[in-house]
Amino acid sequence: MKRTVMRLLAAYGVLLLTGTACTNNTEFTVTGIVSGADDQMMYIENVGISAVETLDSAKLSANGRFKFRQKRPAYPEFYRLRLNNQWINFAIDSTETISFEADAGTFATSYKVEGSENCKAIKAVTLAQLDANQLLSRLRKEYNAKQISDSMYAQSLLAIASAYKETALKYIYPAPMSTAAYFALFQQIDGMLFFDIYDRTDTRAFGAVATSFDHYYTESPRAKHLHNLALQSLKVTRAQREMNLDERINVQEVSYLDIALPNVKGEIIRLSDVAEGKVVLINFTAYQTEWSASLNIELRELYARYHEKGLEIYQASLDSDLHFWSNAAVNIPWITVIDPESVYSQSAALYAVKQLPALFLLDRKSNMVKRIEKMEHLEADIKPYI
Repeated sequence: MKRTVMRLLAAYGVLLLTGTACTNNTEFTVTGIVSGADDQMMYIENVGISAVETLDSAKLSANGRFKFRQKRPAYPEFYRLRLNNQWINFAIDSTETISFEADAGTFATSYKVEGSENCKAIKAVTLAQLDANQLLSRLRKEYNAKQISDSMYAQSLLAIASAYKETALKYIYPAPMSTAAYFALFQQIDGMLFFDIYDRTDTRAFGAVATSFDHYYTESPRAKHLHNLALQSLKVTRAQREMNLDERINVQEVSYLDIALPNVKGEIIRLSDVAEGKVVLINFTAYQTEWSASLNIELRELYARYHEKGLEIYQASLDSDLHFWSNAAVNIPWITVIDPESVYSQSAALYAVKQLPALFLLDRKSNMVKRIEKMEHLEADIKPYI
């Protein structure tokens, strides 16, 4: 009897310790070594849906060792280690400890990661993206030098995208609920999202990840973003029979994806706050381009004619020079915001923006009614909804 009681007490003590550990273990840890980075600053950043936030930093010593501890996210979330202009992407979905080993010179490509199979998969996806980037750069040089024809350029571009997708799909369909699947789905190159929400084949990948994220992480902002994206994809492609999301996802349907970016005063302006009861022209642009001035002249004329009748313009800049943009934007009469991620913009990626300028139209009920393809038809496209 005494032995039985002692065993029960021992088991109870283990349960107490386990319970205490679970209660207090609310952080994740990132450790590692970076060689050749003496006295350099490294940062850990949270890569959110629409913005990147610096969480902490460390000055690396001669031995290159670092350690970051951060609060565990409520849902799977993405982060990166940044050293100068290179970064390592990783994801956290628990109170795990992840370790990295890298060299300062090849920080973003030749690192080793331990402690997370998802992070190893993210590395493989990243390398596939970088390979595509190099191939695209080489292809563009040949095209600009007129060494290849227009048709060869287009065919080669599709082949580069297909090669990336072949790698990405290895991580999407086998485990669509994983952070690696989400990461693979939203990678882009030169501002182009590989998986196109307006492509009937690619919608299957969006649907698989969207359904899985809703099942496993119902209240996650990323799950809701994916849901809205998949619904928009369904609406545009009219492929509801291929992806029956409405039966499995129970969140409010909207036909556009919200954007939240800072204006010239640093205030976060949400598209959803602007859109209510108005006809909204969404414009992704870059003020540093040669066509920006003429575009804004045309938009200014439209704004002057139709603003009092309910037209609003939500213009998101992908300029990399914040100072240049703020000087140019200060006298713009409509809403203008900037994405600090520039060509790596998650907002632009969610809208499948492949080239600038890109324009989308919302009606007064916040339905996305048109993706404007030709600037010469801009006013004609807008007038029926005013």
